[in-house]
Amino acid sequence: MSFPKRVYTVDEVQKARALIEKGWKHRLQIKGSSEFKHKVKEALALIETAGYYDFLRTYIREIVEIEGFSQLREAEVAIWVDKVTLSDVIDAASLFIQKAQQMKDFLEGRLYYGQGETCAVKTRLEFLEALKRRAENDNVRKRCEEKLKNWAESTFF
Repeated sequence: MSFPKRVYTVDEVQKARALIEKGWKHRLQIKGSSEFKHKVKEALALIETAGYYDFLRTYIREIVEIEGFSQLREAEVAIWVDKVTLSDVIDAASLFIQKAQQMKDFLEGRLYYGQGETCAVKTRLEFLEALKRRAENDNVRKRCEEKLKNWAESTFF
């Protein structure tokens, strides 16, 4: 059984959910310029360091370069990303995890946007904590600490 080409109808969502429950992992594809692919791979290396790579591959099929705003494309099981987002690979990596959590929530029938983003942001913060603990690079750990501090100071949480 293969993963649906798109995840839009009730049947497609049910099929995707059933495959994920059986352990489905996507072969993550990156579509874009060579510079874009390089930056995404840097972010993916951080995701792997933090221990979230399988989580990402479970819920995201591809990461695509676009002009405009970065966003989750639920029906395509994809994250559309602009170059500006990749200017900070730690931030980009944490955004990818946030979007993977939103895709998970979508497939499980939970609210995944608006107020539902709270769960996804919490997962993003957990990712930053894990990366801070597991990274060997002092600069990466320091940047994670700064990002966590900025989130803690925000009015969102």
